[in-house]
Amino acid sequence: MPRNDKMKLGTFVYTFGYNPAGWRHPGSDVNGANSFAHMLEIAEISERGKFDFMFLADSPAAGVGHVEALQRLPNKMNRFEPLTLLSALAIATKEIGLAATVSTSYTEPFNVARMFASLDHLSGGRACWNIVTSDHEETGYNFNREGLDPHALRYERAREFVDVAFGLWDGWERDALVLDREAGLYLDADKLHTLDHKGKHFQVRGPLNIAASPQGRPVIAQAGGSEAGLELAAETAEVVFSLTSTFDKNKAFYDNLKGRMARFGRSPDGLKVMPGIMVNVGATEAEAQAKIDYMVDRLHPKVGLQALSEFLETDLSGVALDKPFPVELLPKQPKGSKALFEVLVDFVSKGNTVGELVRLYAEKQTGNGIKGTPTQVADFMEEWFLGEAADGFMVMLPTLPAALKDFVELVVPELQRRGLFRSEYEGPTLRDKLGLSHPENRYTAARLAASA
Repeated sequence: MPRNDKMKLGTFVYTFGYNPAGWRHPGSDVNGANSFAHMLEIAEISERGKFDFMFLADSPAAGVGHVEALQRLPNKMNRFEPLTLLSALAIATKEIGLAATVSTSYTEPFNVARMFASLDHLSGGRACWNIVTSDHEETGYNFNREGLDPHALRYERAREFVDVAFGLWDGWERDALVLDREAGLYLDADKLHTLDHKGKHFQVRGPLNIAASPQGRPVIAQAGGSEAGLELAAETAEVVFSLTSTFDKNKAFYDNLKGRMARFGRSPDGLKVMPGIMVNVGATEAEAQAKIDYMVDRLHPKVGLQALSEFLETDLSGVALDKPFPVELLPKQPKGSKALFEVLVDFVSKGNTVGELVRLYAEKQTGNGIKGTPTQVADFMEEWFLGEAADGFMVMLPTLPAALKDFVELVVPELQRRGLFRSEYEGPTLRDKLGLSHPENRYTAARLAASA
């Protein structure tokens, strides 16, 4: 069944790409982790491809694990603070949306509300906040905690955090600035509101010391899949990232999440579900496979072993690569993909070595999603989009910027030819591009209702 909207696309940005060996690819800049020019090139390619936004995934901590692996993982060990980088990119770009992760567990609502209002002004209305509560133990040790706070507590804090941020953004009505030089009046005090929030986790007086930004507030993104995360997303999110591996699973997620929105007085059109998909595209299937093989060959065994350890939630650091995998280390149930777990269990049962299992996991993990020609990639995306299992996709590329160039040059034209994706941007703000309404200011709405 035809849709009235267009597919949405975001560039998932780890400095060198999603593959842990991306930094070893000659199509990446080995100095890119601290290079503005490298990150600007990614933004410009995304903008040339008419992507809605680029997204900086972030965690306020270095990676943890064994030094043999960490010394080979620049994506975790060396990266920009995202809002600093996006503020610089805001001035150097014109259209691309600018999205970043900021955790509610290790920041304060006033700071976050002020920073995103500033980014929205600097970019002319292209800011997006990905709300997370953080799920890595190592983050807590940098913020006066012994590891990670309990899940329920993190989401309780996040719920109040978001309420406060929304209240602060509403504190300035759109027309609060009078700017009357003759009368000497800069702002209308009746349209500037003090929040005076006093809750369990936060006490925030307000107002913000920055005026309402072009979007009123940034686009709100989330990725939580727990019950608490789904509820928070149904109430507040406008973009939701998912990581389900099949059409049926993502369709169920899509329907479940959008089915919750009516309870919060929201329309399903006000939220875009964008699953993350790894894309390996080539002019031919053989070329796409060759790209996967190239990256797997350059994944250091220690890095692959650490990734496998994280997936299986077990310590494999002392296990020899040339010995059969010790089956007693396999968990009974996987934390991640059940389908991938079953493939690994079957492989282990045949007596294959740890090194062979690491290579298989690396190929499956970095070659999952879509592999093939531009037509095959577009077929996959079209099926999910038209079948309402997705409103768009977070495009995850094995290496940057090389694989992003391939996607823009090979896949985007095919999506445009099919009428699935834009040829020109729809408007100046990220909300315009995503087809989202601008939020109604609570104080302005109350005044209009009172005078009606």
